[in-house]
Amino acid sequence: MVSNDTVAIQLTNVNYSDDEVHILKNITGSFFKGKITTLVGPSGAGKTSLFKLCNGLTSPDSGEIYIDGKVIDDYDPVELRRHVGIALQSATMINGSVRKNLALPLELQGKQLPEEDVNELLHIVGLNKEMLYRNAKDLSGGQRQKLSIARTLVNRPKVLLLDEITSSLDRVSQQDIEKLIVKINEKYDTTILWITHNLQQALTIGNYTWVMMDGEVMETGNSSLLNEPKNDKVKQFVEGEFE
Repeated sequence: MVSNDTVAIQLTNVNYSDDEVHILKNITGSFFKGKITTLVGPSGAGKTSLFKLCNGLTSPDSGEIYIDGKVIDDYDPVELRRHVGIALQSATMINGSVRKNLALPLELQGKQLPEEDVNELLHIVGLNKEMLYRNAKDLSGGQRQKLSIARTLVNRPKVLLLDEITSSLDRVSQQDIEKLIVKINEKYDTTILWITHNLQQALTIGNYTWVMMDGEVMETGNSSLLNEPKNDKVKQFVEGEFE
């Protein structure tokens, strides 16, 4: 992929295995600053494993990962996870109020979340202040996902990893989250990597797209590649998903 954009994350010949299963195979490529890159491919392609490498939850067997030009191993783990936030499909909540869940990342650091930050975060994700003292587990799926994203934003991450965050939501809630992610990208110039099984979503939301299969990157480029993939395997995959 040729681009004049600045690189946020660079992977060079990255390999990763788990229980002797070779999950990621010689992954080389770049994710660009301030852009939305969508990652698509069949289940088991290695997309989530790639995310875990990018925020230090796991380490590669070989190869190099650079975050903003710095080798990932040179980051303090806490600093790295502030820099690279992650939101998951499950949007797991602790038992307690919306405010308690929102403040959790700072409480874990022995800090408090200022009231002005609470209001700003709720405003960004489109949650009403009246919800603050409701039990987070009573929220709808879409509201929980918004809260999960707001909680990830507490640390002001430069990079945001999104793993299937709309796959269990209804169409209206899905569109709400899509608009929210575009808003965050534009407002904060946040670099966003988004794993999705929805190829239409990948096409319309992404600036760039990676297509992964069987632990390899098969094709990368502008998201429009999904309309006319060059790789035969990618073409078969895309045609099957769009049918």
